[in-house]
Amino acid sequence: MTFTKKAGLVGAIGCALVAGQATAADDVFINPEWANSAWYVGGNVGQSRANIDDVRLIRSLTANGAALTNFTADEKDVGYKLYVGKQLNQYFAVEAGLFDLGKFGFKSTTTQNGTLNGEAGFRGANLDLVAQVPLSQRFSVFGRAGMNYAKATTRFNGNRLFAVTNPSPSERKLNAKAGFGLEYKFSEALALRGEVERYRVNDAVGNRGDVDLFSVGLVYKIGRPAARPVAAPVEPPPPAVVPTVAPAAAQPPVEPAKPVPTSEKTTFSAEALFAFDSAVLRPAGKASLDELLGKLQGMDTDVMITVGHTDSIGSNAYNEKLSLRRAASVKTYLVSKGIDAARVYTEGKGETQPVADNKTAEGRAKNRRVTVEVVGMRR
Repeated sequence: MTFTKKAGLVGAIGCALVAGQATAADDVFINPEWANSAWYVGGNVGQSRANIDDVRLIRSLTANGAALTNFTADEKDVGYKLYVGKQLNQYFAVEAGLFDLGKFGFKSTTTQNGTLNGEAGFRGANLDLVAQVPLSQRFSVFGRAGMNYAKATTRFNGNRLFAVTNPSPSERKLNAKAGFGLEYKFSEALALRGEVERYRVNDAVGNRGDVDLFSVGLVYKIGRPAARPVAAPVEPPPPAVVPTVAPAAAQPPVEPAKPVPTSEKTTFSAEALFAFDSAVLRPAGKASLDELLGKLQGMDTDVMITVGHTDSIGSNAYNEKLSLRRAASVKTYLVSKGIDAARVYTEGKGETQPVADNKTAEGRAKNRRVTVEVVGMRR
């Protein structure tokens, strides 16, 4: 398969997968149970490099007193692989696939006008165990180890074919393979991989060596549940107070109303205020804060405290920074609406104060929140 065909194959797969994600423009990671147990498909293409033992061939060429005058080897080609996998949990997956590592050759000449040229190609199937370590919700590193069953097809031509016993041998062998790489998730369903793999192979004339594949590709998880928006909890309005009017004859003098100390706390869903993994307020989030400011009309505000919270996905340090950035973004907007910056304080609690179980999608959605507490005097 030529480079154009191989690149086109993986490119077509990538276009189809990206097109399938076009409707998920505002994607959030809210289905980790599904993502950690889903089936997936993928394809990679890249450059392969062979490290085949040439010593045995050179020894055969120089038999019978002939001297080697030239020997050149082509040990690079384009390789690709297609695979299907099953995620066992957040950290491990099993993966099976088909691969074509390309073709590698050599050209040689000896004294007495002797020539011998050869070409070897490797393709087959593999089964791997993949271990993945998340660095954040989007980035992760992974390693793989497994076996490959490769068919080696070799062809020789030239006037020194007596140096080999069979001009067109082939052989099938089971050998080990290993690799490592980096993955970036565009969404819960679609990810980009870059990786390096080493395939142990046998050519068809008894030589053993390695073929390394440096590749990039796309992975798509199948059957993703439809994302459902998480509604922000709404504080119930205070009950209406109906004043009791005494008879006019017994009505005491009316004194001017005195300011009443009060504290009000409102909780917003993080998804209602921000895009995923972002601290930039959405237009809908600004509208929610404007509604809060409208409720505060008639209150002399002493202190406002904005506190950000996250779920347990990702590292503690990352979550703490994200929650603080979101709290600060809320403060910036409130100040832009006329609130004295000296009266607004921010805190980032990260994942340390959950209000629900982080083991479920619904629980994590409740834990991703920003609270705004207002302390002041109601007139």
